[in-house]
Amino acid sequence: MTTTPATLIVVDDDPEIRELLADYLGRHGYRALVAEDAEALHRLLATESPDLLIVDIMLPGDDGFTICRKVRRDSEVPIIMLTASADDTDRILGLELGADDYLGKPFNPRELLARIKAVLRRTRSAPGETPAEARLVAFGDWRLDRMTRELIDAEGARLPLSGADFQLLQVFLEHPEQVLTREALYELTRGRSAPPLDRSIDVHVCRLRQRLGEESQHHQLIRTVRGAGYVFTARVDAVT
Repeated sequence: MTTTPATLIVVDDDPEIRELLADYLGRHGYRALVAEDAEALHRLLATESPDLLIVDIMLPGDDGFTICRKVRRDSEVPIIMLTASADDTDRILGLELGADDYLGKPFNPRELLARIKAVLRRTRSAPGETPAEARLVAFGDWRLDRMTRELIDAEGARLPLSGADFQLLQVFLEHPEQVLTREALYELTRGRSAPPLDRSIDVHVCRLRQRLGEESQHHQLIRTVRGAGYVFTARVDAVT
């Protein structure tokens, strides 16, 4: 059986980066197209239906934030944003505008490839699914609506998540029953290595546990593994 390769569009005003990424992604089985700015991207979108966009924030004309905002008006195509800025404000703003992931420059192409695979796993619909069905995932007594970034409890009540809480929960849902170190969680949620002795992930996990109503030390969805990190203990299922 032949599988149609996913179509990716790389939007970057640096021609060397565009061509390097297109070549690298092509060698890993993707159909990679390139655009140097927003205008070139919109010309491609008139004839193509990509599976994912990789968009640099710093672009001439419409920047990456503007592109993300405009694309989100009509489409839920996944977006990974790239930036050379070390400021967390860019990452937070990108996620709030509807980006699915964020990666700082310079980056290892292998890390970008891993991010692409992770985003496509959680956003591509299985045959016969509708977008509304594909966006829901169930775990424990909860469901997560990826489109609205809301938790849904057993009674159907919705709890909005901040961009940071949503990103951390997404990482756990992508790695169920797998021990993740604090360093891995930091890098997967923030796009860079953790500073020495940084314990912010512990605070963040504690806050997410509170969102999930986990007051007891027993039967936690997110369990502490002493000396190692954390493990998400629940089974994760797509809601169809």
